[in-house]
Amino acid sequence: MDISGRHEESGEYLMVAAAVYAAVGTNRLRSVEGMGFATSENPPTFEHTARVVAGAVEELPEPPDGPVVAERGEFYEEPAVRVEQFLGPSFKYVESIAERKTVQAAHHAAYAARKLFL
Repeated sequence: MDISGRHEESGEYLMVAAAVYAAVGTNRLRSVEGMGFATSENPPTFEHTARVVAGAVEELPEPPDGPVVAERGEFYEEPAVRVEQFLGPSFKYVESIAERKTVQAAHHAAYAARKLFL
């Protein structure tokens, strides 16, 4: 997952979270099975960020088989166990190359969706 728009623009916020449901190998993204999106106009606090991500994960076509994965900066480097409290599935920070590439796919999706909303 990834979030775009955690900065104020013209006095307003528009966070867009994208969750990518993907099949991955050891070091590459094999296929994207689906995506979920959610938006928030709240300021980007930890709680608001976690809630918009939970919304994007809920919009996936099916619940993830594995953990939700994100870069550490997305949740202000809070411990994974704290982030997991907001999400249905388990959560972890990026560890492998394939996970990093999946997060990159989510980044592109979140950025593109946000541009469409503005």
